[in-house]
Amino acid sequence: MKIVAAEFVTSATKPSQYPPQSLPEIAFAGRSNVGKSSLINVLVNRKRLVKTSSTPGRTQLVNFFDINESIGFVDLPGYGYARVPASIKKKWGPMIETYLSGRNTLKGVVVILDIRRTPREEEHNLVAWLEHNSIARILVLTKSDKLSKTKQIKQHAAVARSLDMDANDLILFSAKSRKGRERVWQAIEHLLAKA
Repeated sequence: MKIVAAEFVTSATKPSQYPPQSLPEIAFAGRSNVGKSSLINVLVNRKRLVKTSSTPGRTQLVNFFDINESIGFVDLPGYGYARVPASIKKKWGPMIETYLSGRNTLKGVVVILDIRRTPREEEHNLVAWLEHNSIARILVLTKSDKLSKTKQIKQHAAVARSLDMDANDLILFSAKSRKGRERVWQAIEHLLAKA
């Protein structure tokens, strides 16, 4: 995918604040500090389209981006980070679920996991919820550059086993080396072509 334009559109907490449903949308979901912002920035060849932070839990709204005036990228709040106030955390679940269950232009969700961690309850719940609601998903294992080749293979298999999935369905990604960028785009284009 050749990126000609990538722009921030708006942030929202509820459907009345969402942009009009005109473009097919791909949402990005994952635990806080999993490398979601870095993944989106690498996909669109921008250094700072999505703000990255060393402090997890910064994305607290549903953020909409326009890519090439043909696709919407939607950055969902990260989940599972302990230092965010409980009142904010409580709002995230319903905010994410409201977007995912009610957006007709949603074509799929990129579920982002850190390859160094075994999926926890939140990840299992999200994958199961998407499956139950017949929402297509692309699973991406970020931070692959942090592990040796041998550990990558071992962890890749462990995550696949934990999620009861074929390891080939989990894309290894590194924001540093850009490894996996083309595979993620191919998977996104495949979902958009089904539309």
